Amino acid sequence: MKAVVIEKVDGKPGQVYYPLKTIDLPIPTPSPTEVVIKILAAALNHKDLFIRQHLYPGTAFNIPLLGDGVGIVVAAGTPELESQWKGKRVILAPGRGWDRDPTGPETGNYATLGGTKFFPNELPGVTGTLQEFISFPADSIELAPLHMTNAEAAALPLCGLTAYRATFTKGQVSAGQNVLVTGIGGGVALNALQFAAARGATVFVTSSSPEKLRKAKELGASAGVNYRNPGWEKELAALLPRTRPFLDAVIDGAGGEIVEKSTGLLKHGGIIVSYGLTMGPSTPFTIKALLKNIEMRGSTMGSRKEFTEMVDLVRNKQIHPVISHSVHGFEKVDELFEVMRKAENFGKLVVMLADEGDHVSKL
Repeated sequence: MKAVVIEKVDGKPGQVYYPLKTIDLPIPTPSPTEVVIKILAAALNHKDLFIRQHLYPGTAFNIPLLGDGVGIVVAAGTPELESQWKGKRVILAPGRGWDRDPTGPETGNYATLGGTKFFPNELPGVTGTLQEFISFPADSIELAPLHMTNAEAAALPLCGLTAYRATFTKGQVSAGQNVLVTGIGGGVALNALQFAAARGATVFVTSSSPEKLRKAKELGASAGVNYRNPGWEKELAALLPRTRPFLDAVIDGAGGEIVEKSTGLLKHGGIIVSYGLTMGPSTPFTIKALLKNIEMRGSTMGSRKEFTEMVDLVRNKQIHPVISHSVHGFEKVDELFEVMRKAENFGKLVVMLADEGDHVSKL
């Protein structure tokens, strides 16, 4: 079977950009606890770009890339698992080592699928989703929601899980609240917008792109402001409803001045959830925020339990992940990386690897 890995070349972390290489691997044989999945579509995350730049811990040159995927179960390690799963379209839980503890992983061995040496890899088929077949633990798959295309299902796992935990477990967002989701356009931010709106919250967004702000409103945002405008927080304050003129939570992936900018908007005891720091490795916490009892909570990925809850929400609310670009075939993957490098995407970047099983798109 075909798979895509990175090829080692000389260069320092952050300066190097490893080329992609297609290799041949044996089709995996499942253990008694696994199923074999034919990958139909896979999706990129910024983790994959960081791996190519050698900026991600555990970067490996022999492990297929990508951690998002949807596929059809074609074999199983026991007759019981085969009866339960064979022929089913499934999505893969992208993390291992975190079952259900809401505070964080139960073990020190939590890792995400694809491209690194850290993902539990006792069996050669458990690697990444940028390959034709993968053997995967049967307790780490979920039925793909029937309303979703293959591209949408492939786009869901990592960003969906990260957004779900940030929004609900950490942000405690509920119906009737006002929520700010910053940097709209990335997969996590878009899922946070969709999830919060689906639960009945009023969602506001920021972006530097008027076009992305317009698209966010089409997805359910109440309003948005351009964060490049001086005093954008005052613009946002004027947009808050008179009956509830404050934010309950901020879901942020940038860092920078988010504490300073949002403190005046948040209620006393409001929550800032940080799932990323794209503006730099740290963000200052201010005395004004402290005196207002504002909490800043870090959040990354999520547990197996949260993954199931996220998929149930998507299924019950008929949520469609936003697809920015899709290509067909291993040889086109580099095109998606270029889109990500230039930050040209609004939504997820998906590679289609097979056509069968796309029940929605064939209707």
